Amino acid sequence: MQQQIAQLALVVRDYDEAIDFYTSKLKFDLLEDTPMSETKRWVRIAPKGSNGCGLLLAKAANEEQASRVGNQTGGRVFLFLHTDDLERDYQNLLAHNITIVRPPSVEDFGKVLVFADLYGNLWDLIEPVGAVAG
Repeated sequence: MQQQIAQLALVVRDYDEAIDFYTSKLKFDLLEDTPMSETKRWVRIAPKGSNGCGLLLAKAANEEQASRVGNQTGGRVFLFLHTDDLERDYQNLLAHNITIVRPPSVEDFGKVLVFADLYGNLWDLIEPVGAVAG
């Protein structure tokens, strides 16, 4: 048997502000934006050049879901984004005034920093040991 996680749902406050943040500031690709009803859309994004798991932007539909926006994991790092050039991406985050929670450091597994997305979800940005800067 072969399986893989195709996408993860990320609860957002608003489709358009989330699309703008991820595509304009993090440089992700908008893979799909399909209306499902007057209030629901199927919105998929992924990092440029990615052929793995993507994110499904899911607009909070009620008060309980809205309470999870920006804190889907209770304050822990939620998503792990690998890069081939941490310094390039760090400079991009700074240029877009994205909150750096923990500045770049070198660990056994590679270079890493922690940033917060527009809602406060925490991300690890990792340049794994052996990654070739592009």
